[in-house]
Amino acid sequence: MLAFLAALTFLFPVAGPTTYQDDFGQARPGGPHQGNDLMAAKKTPVVAVEGGRVEFWTTSASAGCMLYLYGDSGTMYEYIHLNNDVTMQNDNRGKCVAGMSYAKGLKNGQHVTAGQQIGYVGDSGDANGGASHLHFEVHPKGGAAVDPYPYLQSAQHLLFFAKLGSPFALALTGTVVATTPTSLTLQLTTLRAFPSSKTLKGLTQQVTLATPTPLELATGDPLTVWTQPALTTLKTMLGQTLSVALVQPS
Repeated sequence: MLAFLAALTFLFPVAGPTTYQDDFGQARPGGPHQGNDLMAAKKTPVVAVEGGRVEFWTTSASAGCMLYLYGDSGTMYEYIHLNNDVTMQNDNRGKCVAGMSYAKGLKNGQHVTAGQQIGYVGDSGDANGGASHLHFEVHPKGGAAVDPYPYLQSAQHLLFFAKLGSPFALALTGTVVATTPTSLTLQLTTLRAFPSSKTLKGLTQQVTLATPTPLELATGDPLTVWTQPALTTLKTMLGQTLSVALVQPS
């Protein structure tokens, strides 16, 4: 099943800095833990790990604001403890509705694509008042929960996040890893996304960009690369199909 999901470009469900461990099966008040807790800042975007149909679930006192994703592969995923706070504080003044727990404009029963935002990290349900996180479960063929950790470890992480189809440009800071007449590979440290002006620091991944003309650069050169403005797709959010517009020495 893992190999099959990899072929579908299985994505990490939280589009932002996240920490987690393999806590599946740990003893909890309601029984063994059925998922992994992905610790992230409140209201961090949550995305579809694969294409599928979403179903809202709003009546569980323990899960709080919850969403099912019935993946096209036949695997079902549960997204639990989604946001119910109007502010960045634990105010509990929001409801389990689109724009609060679920992505703005998302409709119950809608088919979504991989990488599409479906919700926001929160602390609803019995996570109320605790550290915000996404409780994430994997149910192959809609059956019993299995340990999500191997799925998460092999998942592809988005380089940045923006609404699919929206315009964007990136300023990528790092050092040169390699160049060819048509490409530049960069070891990233910082990313700035526009027009959101969101900045990500402490990055460790590499990204390869297309270059319209050969660049005279040496391995290890520090620089900032501006990408060509484009429309957001899953490939661009994964750091693929990006093109160089401008190179500035750092």
